[in-house]
Formats: sequence, C-alpha cells, structure tokens
Amino acid sequence: MKSMRLSISVLALALVSVFLISCQGDNDSAKDAARTGLENTGADAVATSANSVQTPAADAVVPVGPTTTLEFADTKHDYGMIEQGEKVSHVFTFKNTGNEPLVLSNVKPSCGCTTPKWTKEPVAPGAQGEIQVEFDSKGKSGKQTKTVTITANTDPATTILTITGDIQVPPSS
Repeated sequence: MKSMRLSISVLALALVSVFLISCQGDNDSAKDAARTGLENTGADAVATSANSVQTPAADAVVPVGPTTTLEFADTKHDYGMIEQGEKVSHVFTFKNTGNEPLVLSNVKPSCGCTTPKWTKEPVAPGAQGEIQVEFDSKGKSGKQTKTVTITANTDPATTILTITGDIQVPPSS
C-alpha cells in the first residue's frame, strides 16, 4: 500500500514537471518571436495592418487627415425636474471654426438611457451642425448626470457634452 502511494506521488510529480517544462518552452518561443519582431522594427518602420496594435481606447476611429476646430454654443444642459419615465431632449449646436471640413466619427453616450443623433456628413468651415441628445428617465430617480463623448478630426480629438436632471418619482397610487 505504501509503495503504491509512493509510485502515484512519483507519477504525479513527473506529470507536473513535464507540464511546467512544456509551458516554459512555449513561453520562451513567444519571447523569442517578440524579440525578433522588435529587432526587425527600426526607426524607419511603418505601422501596417499586419503590425499595428489595437488599443482598448480605439473604440472610435479618429478621422485621418487635417484637423479643424469646433465651438459649441454650450456643452452642458440641465433638464431640471423630470418626472420618472419622461423622455426629454436637447439640441447642442456647434460651429466648425476651423479651415477644414469637420467630421464627427463617433458620438457615444455614457449609458443606454441616453441617445444621441448627430450631423453625419462633413460640416464645412463656418457651417453649423447639431447633436440631439435624448434622455429616458425610466427606472431612474434623483439627480442624474450623463455624458456624451464626441470623437472628431479636432485637437483634442474628443469633446464631452454633459446633461443633468433631477428625476422625481411620482407618489404611489
């Protein structure tokens, strides 16, 4: 019985050792491949789809090309008192104050209760565009603050709009 426990222990130790050694070998090959890739990348290297790295923040693609500037009439709006379940809307207007066409590549709300609609075509220099933000107060209560992040060919590439409201829960019937 004692010899059987010993042989099972030796067998288990051997399997663990083989597993650790094989994992170590895979890790070395991955390190070698990465090292080779770095050594083959000089100062004159160009990023391509084959060697580019996607970052988590690359949710919205910033338009490539010349940048421009935009100016909002306001970047914050307070809806005031809202009855729970009510949908409210506000239109943020902006102007392309630069010399290049303005392209909004993404307009992303901070949560699903906020829905933006925006000017999809390029906005010419000097022209105006708009972003309509609708807030659905269903299931919400108290003071609420939500944001909408705009990604465009501007510097900086993102602009944040903020909406607030105080959701009043109607008395129970």
